[in-house]
Amino acid sequence: MLLKRLLFLNLKKEKGSSNKKETLQKKYMTEQTQQLQAQLWNIANTLRGKMDADDFRDYILGFIFYKYLSTKMELYANEILAPDNLKFRDLEGHAQEDAYLEAVKDAALDKLGFFLLPSELFTELAVRGNAGGNNNFILGDLAKVLSHIEQSTMGSESEEDFGNLFEDLDLTSSKLGKSENDKNELIVKVLSHLDEIDFDIANDESDVLGDAYEYLIGQFASGAGKKAGEFYTPQQVSNILAQLVTQGKNKLKSVYDPTCGSGSLLLRVAKQVKEVSAFYGQEMNPTTYNLCRMNMIMHDVHYKRFDIKNEDTLEKPQHEDMRFEAIVANPPFSAKWSASPLFMSDDRFSGYGKLAPGSKADFAFVQHMVHQLADNGTMACVLPHGALFRGGAEGHIRKYLIENQNYLDAVIGLPANIFYGTSIPTCILVLKKERSQGDNILFIDASQHFEKVKTQNVLREAHIHKLIDTYKNRNTQDKYSYVAQLSEIAENDYNLNIPRYVDTFEEEEPIDLATVSSELKTIETDMAITDATIADFCKQLEIDPPF
Repeated sequence: MLLKRLLFLNLKKEKGSSNKKETLQKKYMTEQTQQLQAQLWNIANTLRGKMDADDFRDYILGFIFYKYLSTKMELYANEILAPDNLKFRDLEGHAQEDAYLEAVKDAALDKLGFFLLPSELFTELAVRGNAGGNNNFILGDLAKVLSHIEQSTMGSESEEDFGNLFEDLDLTSSKLGKSENDKNELIVKVLSHLDEIDFDIANDESDVLGDAYEYLIGQFASGAGKKAGEFYTPQQVSNILAQLVTQGKNKLKSVYDPTCGSGSLLLRVAKQVKEVSAFYGQEMNPTTYNLCRMNMIMHDVHYKRFDIKNEDTLEKPQHEDMRFEAIVANPPFSAKWSASPLFMSDDRFSGYGKLAPGSKADFAFVQHMVHQLADNGTMACVLPHGALFRGGAEGHIRKYLIENQNYLDAVIGLPANIFYGTSIPTCILVLKKERSQGDNILFIDASQHFEKVKTQNVLREAHIHKLIDTYKNRNTQDKYSYVAQLSEIAENDYNLNIPRYVDTFEEEEPIDLATVSSELKTIETDMAITDATIADFCKQLEIDPPF
């Protein structure tokens, strides 16, 4: 509270300078976000010693989400009840309790998408569990509350968006402790710590909690090894993809991610524009699907504005008849798929004449996204570098995309080792159905532009700015970018390997042979002197020299 007051006083002093106000506000938001991130990560570490990263991620993120829903419920209910001078927590025992609760429930289901009773609020359970300094048993009550949140949506418009959200929070799991009391003690400890933190949800201008939630997801990804790629795209890459698909736009009708993971890419696009009307995504992993929906809601995306499906995108597409203004994706690298001959009659693939190989679905995802892309849209997706030059069906599909459709707008090479769980070099393909410069393709080689941080390579703000600026200006820069005519691409048999177009060869300094010869003579002389010295020592020791 003191920090907020100091900020308010500073803003008053700087009344004549909007830039200084914005700077102070950003500074405060940054400090507040960092403080919340540290607090939440410390609480997460309470669970770290009890279970592996995947499990404690699901528990801590689930409990944070429960507190978020609880706080939103109480704030909204208090707003509704304000004309009657009532607070939501005061309804218990009120003469018209049932009537008030029914009215609040109807309004909450429409506005928030869910409903909680006053007795089910997060703080109520946290206080009850720690009442009198004891670890009072609340596991059963907590399980009922989480189940009731989902049940409250049944029959309403938000049922699909909230269904099974808490299914990964198994409060009976032995991972929480050997006995029921051990489990309860740990959960009470976590809830009590979370209850002490102010999420600042009442502040409509703040997305501090959403940013902190993203931070936690990133932290879990950094320690998850190969599994990290299933649910998280590093923010540096998300930032690039988001900027690429929003060039020249400040509003988007829709954004789509066919392999949306935790939803970080979709949410990053929203940060680049003033408004995104609707978010769409598909994720085949049920746990990650739940995480994505939580992430959307935690970033205050209304349940009516997002449509996330839990299915295999290639095998069972859920938004096939829709077209999207922006598409971003980081599909699983060289994943396997059925490549069934039946797909040759699928509109997504039929025009190409060939399917991506069953052992490498990279171009199957590209074909799927091209099919979903609106005529005025832009798509940007991450692929393994090998997709640029592998032959066979993939070479055939590349040729069709360029020669027949002319959709490929840019090829961008990224540094190796920037994704969690893999060190392979990657690239970004940018595609548009309506291209302003349809006679060429831009190649950018950003593979050497990074900073090494411990075991990861990191793209800093300056690296990202240079990349995006080059894409905007679409120019050739020595050893960094090249605008290739379509005729050049054809001459290379539609091989998109970036070194074919961007020459990064560094000439070695010319060698002065006379100097080298002189140095060799000096070394030869020195060796002769050393040999003579060794021979003399050997003679004194009455042993044969070693040469």
